[in-house]
Order: sequence, then C-alpha cells, then structure tokens
Amino acid sequence: MVGKVLTNNGIVDPVKLAGRIVGYRLKDISNMSAEDRSTLIGQCEGKIADYIEKRGDSIWKHRFNAKGYVPGSVRYEVLKQAKYRCELCGASAAEIALHVDHIIPRSKGGQDDLSNFQALCITCNTNKRDTDDADFRDVAKAYAHREKGCVFREVSADRVIAENELCYAILDGFPVTPLHTLVIPKRHVSDYFDLFQPELNAMRRMLEEMRSDILNKDCSVSGFIGRQGFLPPQP
Repeated sequence: MVGKVLTNNGIVDPVKLAGRIVGYRLKDISNMSAEDRSTLIGQCEGKIADYIEKRGDSIWKHRFNAKGYVPGSVRYEVLKQAKYRCELCGASAAEIALHVDHIIPRSKGGQDDLSNFQALCITCNTNKRDTDDADFRDVAKAYAHREKGCVFREVSADRVIAENELCYAILDGFPVTPLHTLVIPKRHVSDYFDLFQPELNAMRRMLEEMRSDILNKDCSVSGFIGRQGFLPPQP
C-alpha cells in the first residue's frame, strides 16, 4: 500500500523482476551527490524516529495477534529446505525478501510444526494473506482420510519408528536391504502427485531425518531411492 501511494504521487518508481514488483526506488537520484544522499537518508531516519516515539509500542501490536513466534532456528531450517527460494514463484532470497509462512494459518488451527511452514517471498506471502479464501478447515479434514482396505491404514504402533503430523516412517516388512525404511503419508492418496504441499514438506523432512539416522547406523550406505528421486548421502 505504501509503495502504491508513493508511486502514484511520483515519489518512487517500482522495481520489477520477471514482471513482478519486488521493490521501489526513489525517483531522480542518479545525479544526486553523496552528501545530498546522506542528508536525505538522515532526514528519513529522523522522521521514522519521530514516528516511533509518537506511536510507541502500538506500532508493533499487529505482530502479536497470533500466539508465539517463529524461532530463528526454525526460520533457518525452513529457508534451507526451500533452497532460499520462494516455494510458490521460485524467487531467490538474493532478489527479494523471504518470509516463513504458516501454510495453514494459526487462526485456522495451523500448528508450529515444520511440516506446516513454507518459504514465501514478501509478494507471494502478501497475496496469499489478502486473496486466498480457501477453507483451510476442509483441508485439515482431508488429512484424516483413510481408504478402507489400504495395507497402510492400520499400522501397529510398534512398527512406527518416526512420525510427524502428516507422515510416518516404518521399517519395511520385507526389506530389500538392511535398514530398508518406508516414509508414508497419513492421508490416503492415489499417487505422489496428489499430495498437498504441507505433506510434501513433511515427507521431505522425514526423508532427511531417516537418511541421517541410517547413515549414523551404517556409514557404508551410498545412496537412497524414494518417490521423490535419488537422494545422495550428505558429504
């Protein structure tokens, strides 16, 4: 909103990348001296300081509408898994600021679990918040779907070696090799491509966890095959 107002008033120009606005730049500063730029920055910082002093803590109240916060360690893990790119449009962190977003919002019952986080650029995150009218309660109900007759519907608790909200891991009952492990979504789907993004996130992290565990038990394992493709061991 601020960028749009400043643009309409001829103060800034939008900076675009692949047709999307990723920031704003002040107009007519190419010929401005370093001294003038420093003066302008000082004036802006002074105005910001005056505003903060006038408004006080009320400026930040919107950040505490939801309980809790995303710890730095979680933010690091989410961005690392996303390869520092927006998981919706693919923009790199080098091009635009990335946010850690709750796929299912806290207000809709979303949990602070790694499987419910995704990396979104500031533009995609803003658009998702303002225009996404999906009923996330229906999505949450879908996660509980189990198909009668599925061999994975009723797995005894003693077979489960790892679990999160959306998937679990078991040792294969008929292992091809020692430590042969299966990572299975809790929701029944016909194939991999029917999985929701939170489930893909959860399974990817479970695969990484299981790979690390297997390598700790047997460092001679040289590779891993999954529905997502070949996963080479960590160097």
